[in-house]
Amino acid sequence: MFKSLIVALAGLGLSTLASAANLVEGEHYTTLDEPVKTQVEEGKIEVTEAFWYGCPHCYNLEEPLNAWVAELPEDVVFQRMPATMGGAWNKHATAFYAAKQLGIQEDLHDDFFEAYHEQGQRLTEVEDIAAFFSNYGVTEEEASEALTAFGVKSQVNQAHARMRNMGLMGVPALIVDGRYVVTPSTAGSLDNMPQVAGALVDKVREERKD
Repeated sequence: MFKSLIVALAGLGLSTLASAANLVEGEHYTTLDEPVKTQVEEGKIEVTEAFWYGCPHCYNLEEPLNAWVAELPEDVVFQRMPATMGGAWNKHATAFYAAKQLGIQEDLHDDFFEAYHEQGQRLTEVEDIAAFFSNYGVTEEEASEALTAFGVKSQVNQAHARMRNMGLMGVPALIVDGRYVVTPSTAGSLDNMPQVAGALVDKVREERKD
């Protein structure tokens, strides 16, 4: 099934795959039984990436995903949601939201991935994360305060609740409009994930016209 899907998608090509008409529910994407409330203003289309910094597939997805995000039209809002499955997952989710609170998340996101996968830094202890953050214009004290802040803990809990509502059992995943879920297995490859998500964005636009 997996190999045949890869062959099928390869035959379609990226330009053809980008058409919503070529997508098949249950093959290229799945639909949530209960849609999840989106977090964007009316008229916008939300695309959420569920990820974990320690996931090698998430790391490898970053390059094609970032290239796709850079070209998104104005009616699409892309956001990242760290997965929370306990242990290091939750500690990395805390690091994500702490960095966001400090205004340095965009600057260090790719570097955090690289530190974990290329440099062997696990970055699970507050002092280690704070030292890492200090390379981005904040002090270790400021970083430590953010990493233990109540607001950051609340955001981690909210992400956990949202992930459960989405029924996600693994990462990476792209969730379009709080309804459509794209994974490496449904898309056929990591590189195809943004393309399928883009086609689903087109699908949402068409649905909203009806």
